[in-house]
Amino acid sequence: MKRGFRCVVWGSLASMLYAGPTNLDRDVKASPAQQDAKGPAAQSVVPVVRPEVAAARASAGPAESAPGLAEPTFKLAAVTPSDASVGLPKVTAPEAADECLVSQDCIDQYLWSLYERARKIDTVKVSERFKVTIKKKGKKRTVTKTRTKLVTEDFTWKDPNAAEKVGMSMSQYVIGGMERSFRLKLYRLMRAADDAGHAPGITSGFRDDYRQSIATGKKAASDSSYHGGSRRGGYGHGLAADVVSVKGETRADRWITTDLLWKWIDENGPQYGIGRPYLDRDPPHIGPVDGKEYVDKRGVNGKRAGS
Repeated sequence: MKRGFRCVVWGSLASMLYAGPTNLDRDVKASPAQQDAKGPAAQSVVPVVRPEVAAARASAGPAESAPGLAEPTFKLAAVTPSDASVGLPKVTAPEAADECLVSQDCIDQYLWSLYERARKIDTVKVSERFKVTIKKKGKKRTVTKTRTKLVTEDFTWKDPNAAEKVGMSMSQYVIGGMERSFRLKLYRLMRAADDAGHAPGITSGFRDDYRQSIATGKKAASDSSYHGGSRRGGYGHGLAADVVSVKGETRADRWITTDLLWKWIDENGPQYGIGRPYLDRDPPHIGPVDGKEYVDKRGVNGKRAGS
């Protein structure tokens, strides 16, 4: 087989797209019963839900440097309750795993194809404050209470918005912002998961301080994310990604297959140098097992001292 790589167009694989919980843009693991498994069919895996977001979609491979990162104003995520049973998009990806190991462009192209095929949908907690009148010791008084409800959030617009602010293509921003050594480990892990039939997808790669600031739910400080916060080295030093499975016709189906993917990573990831530092607290989040984040949370070899 000739060196280099051959690329094929992935045909549409019916009913294999994930729309379940994701990364640090989440703080709740909703059950299938809490998720709507029906809705209008989506026509694109990357719908830009905010009209003002003009995402860069250049086909060039990820770059290794980035201009200074601006600190723009905060914007709220769009929320949508819809779901869809849709097939995989037609995504160009390398054909043979061994051919990619000698080409960074091939590795990046494969990782980008996994990002493209995963829908950016999450179930998040939203707190609402409301006033009620109560009677205490014979007197009426008005108090403010807080209730929490689950909503489905489409965060598709966030990465395009962040990439546009630094003048980069989406692939440059999301994939190129991760450290090279981590991309190689991630490539090998995702190839193995693909071969095992788990149909992995990537919902988040590199994130700068601005991108982290618009994440929702429990999360690291804007400059402290291992996805690429400025305190962690910034662009080109991202050491985290969020992964799900795109296998299944409904969100409930994809929740099951994603849970199986995470368990498979727990069992097989260490041999590829990758693990899940937070487990159930943030199940999609993965990073290198020899990295500070993983060691701090799980200890060496996934075992804390004294455990």
